[in-house]
Amino acid sequence: MGELRATALSVVHVVVPEGIDDPRHPSGGNAYDRRICRELATLGCVVHEYAVAGDWPTPSPDSLSTLARVLASVPDGAVVLLDGLIASAAPEAVLPEADRLRMVVLLHLPLGGARERAVLLAAAAVVTTSNWARRTVLDQHGLPEQSVHVAEPGADVAAPTPGSQSGGELLCVAAVVPAKGHDTLLDALARISHLDWRCRCVGALDLDAGFVGHVRARARGAGIAARVLFTGPLTASELGAVLTTTDLVVTASRRESYGMSATEALARGIPVVAGAVGGLPEALGLASDGSLPGLLFPAEDPVALAEHLARWLGDAGLRDKLRRSAAGRRATLGGWTQTARQVAAVLADSRVAC
Repeated sequence: MGELRATALSVVHVVVPEGIDDPRHPSGGNAYDRRICRELATLGCVVHEYAVAGDWPTPSPDSLSTLARVLASVPDGAVVLLDGLIASAAPEAVLPEADRLRMVVLLHLPLGGARERAVLLAAAAVVTTSNWARRTVLDQHGLPEQSVHVAEPGADVAAPTPGSQSGGELLCVAAVVPAKGHDTLLDALARISHLDWRCRCVGALDLDAGFVGHVRARARGAGIAARVLFTGPLTASELGAVLTTTDLVVTASRRESYGMSATEALARGIPVVAGAVGGLPEALGLASDGSLPGLLFPAEDPVALAEHLARWLGDAGLRDKLRRSAAGRRATLGGWTQTARQVAAVLADSRVAC
């Protein structure tokens, strides 16, 4: 990807959900948006950011009106990078501006449906975060292939985590909501209650109180509540500290466009057990020697997940093998500057002066 011209800085208008920096509700999409804004500025783009309030992707009429006013305020011919959580839910606000602005949709998770299709067909380009998401968008909406691009999330490579001898420190990083599969994880952990492990679940606890109560009750009923710690969300530095004592990251999501918690672990040489769903296999990736730095299981299959966890805990040779592979995967991870260059290339093709 080419450098942005320092003598003719681009101007990019970026529309993101309000609360993008809210520490109570961290998300991969918000983290991606924030890093892209910062990296585009570092590369030489002038970034104008607009945070739009609303319960996206189910906005109220007031939220749609606010978005319409924001887009109407952007100068003619300008390039607008829209978070897909907003854009896919707001054809009423987006379509009237489609001929006037050069709109690029940053689609973290395809939602599907006619409303999303209308927006994506009107956009100058679409950026997805995985090849799986790109294929999904092309299959669902029939967009021209040349208009849909991939810019995988970057990762900040950190000092490797050595891991403990027993391998029993498990970590799941995800908001406690049904899509993230904590019920599958709890069912799997209940099946290996005779083994030595502890699992921290890091993520928001206030998005679905009923589901949180459900998984807590499962833990109590299985007699493992004392070994499953629901911490709530952590800051980046707090999560970094937890990762220094983590042996294995477990992701039981039912759907996932990519899986940044996996690459955050691999950036420290921590193996990952993940459901083979969406873009998670892409996030897991391959080490430089072609080996898999973790284990994949069929999504929503607690028996298979339990079997993988039991193998990990009971086989020191497997732990050593996966740790070597995870250390090798560190070398193949792309950074956020690379991601921003990929996004910038799409913006350039959308007639940004880069």
